[in-house]
Amino acid sequence: MSSTLAQKLWDLHVVRFEGDDDLLYIDMHLLHEVNTPQAFDGLRAAGRTVRRPDLTVGTEDHNTPTIAINRAIQDPLAVEQSALMRENCAQFGIPLHRLGDPGQGIVHVIGPELGLTRPGMTIACCDSHTTTHGAFGSLALGIGTSQVEHVLATQTLALRRPGNMAVTVNGELPAGVTAKDLVLALIARIGPAGGQGCIIEYRGSAVRSLSMEGRMTLCNMSVEAGARAGLIAPDRTTFDYLRQRPGMPQGRDWDTEVAFWKSLHTDPDAVFDKEIVLDAGELSPYVSWGTHPGQSIPLAGTVPAPEDFENEQERAAAERALEYMDLTPGTRMRDIPVDTVFIGSCTNGRIEDLRQVAQVLQGRKVDRGVDVIIVPGSAQVRRQAVAEGLDQVFAEAGADFRAAAGCSMCAALNEDRLRSGQRAASTTNRNYEGRQGKGARTHILSPMVAAATAVVGRLACPADLEGQG
Repeated sequence: MSSTLAQKLWDLHVVRFEGDDDLLYIDMHLLHEVNTPQAFDGLRAAGRTVRRPDLTVGTEDHNTPTIAINRAIQDPLAVEQSALMRENCAQFGIPLHRLGDPGQGIVHVIGPELGLTRPGMTIACCDSHTTTHGAFGSLALGIGTSQVEHVLATQTLALRRPGNMAVTVNGELPAGVTAKDLVLALIARIGPAGGQGCIIEYRGSAVRSLSMEGRMTLCNMSVEAGARAGLIAPDRTTFDYLRQRPGMPQGRDWDTEVAFWKSLHTDPDAVFDKEIVLDAGELSPYVSWGTHPGQSIPLAGTVPAPEDFENEQERAAAERALEYMDLTPGTRMRDIPVDTVFIGSCTNGRIEDLRQVAQVLQGRKVDRGVDVIIVPGSAQVRRQAVAEGLDQVFAEAGADFRAAAGCSMCAALNEDRLRSGQRAASTTNRNYEGRQGKGARTHILSPMVAAATAVVGRLACPADLEGQG
């Protein structure tokens, strides 16, 4: 029978069928310090060990201070979580990338960097944005704490088989329009539950033209559309990226691996449960106005009114969002001022993102009323940014390029958080109430739009800076 790529990956990893669920073998299990201590407590209570510590890797990312490598964590709970992460990994023989290690960083940034993420794999992590790794043609699944314990003990995961959804993006993205704009436009169209119960496979010429960093951004935010995972079939762009990574096979072994990876694609006559088609040429920079990514519109637009929405639920959601965000319908998006610009996260904290920001900031100064925080997604990203001189561009522009990698203000789990009433332009993935600090207001956007906003002091894109030095 003809199959989608998601179906092929699923079938390759089924160990056995268990009623409504399938038991899947997990090729790589990634850990971070939040939500995992309970799983290890469960192992100890049951007298179990970690079945495959060699297929398990941990990193410190959520609670890491970013101002300095040696800065002490301030929050007592974060201190406890980080200490338990180190103790648990040491006891069970799990490799851990601690703050200060050359391989440390956000879990979804270091996985691809370190060659842990490869086509055809199943990858699990107690983090919803595990969907990021699907950019490589892997089945990447966010899981809960109880499921973490199950994977640690058995290297398997019981799940119900999801549906299949295709998102085809034809044509070429206009200049200044990125993968972040594409995914915000998609979620605005289908809604935060539009991919619910499905694995989304991204297809089409516009997707193929994306870099691996762009593909990771696209798959990263699949969960914001309610999807179980995001997926892109591997191709030459994938292979070229992976060949530079640590631990990759060489010579004939590499050729054999690539031959297998090339087989990972959807059959021409495979049938999807849902299909969405977008015209890349019609897209423009997108910015969120509300409190979830689906409440996003083109930067050229105006803040919508509740009566603009068709059903009662959407109208009620718009009313609440407008109140929380302190916005008036009809306000031009470009007239909305910000207090802070945050650039980073597992969505947009990679070297390509920082290069785009530096391109916009080169020769310019950030607005005096705006705090600009740039946090690298990994220690490797920071080293590369320094080697390329991006740190100097940031410094000369007046932006704060942080010394350490981590989730930082994305989840506000450490000292990097907004105060109540502050408004931020953020390259993160979520903007629900209180996400970046109690009472904080977040507008999600791309790194390029974030950088232009930093210069202008209100929501803007690079085209708005033309003629400015």
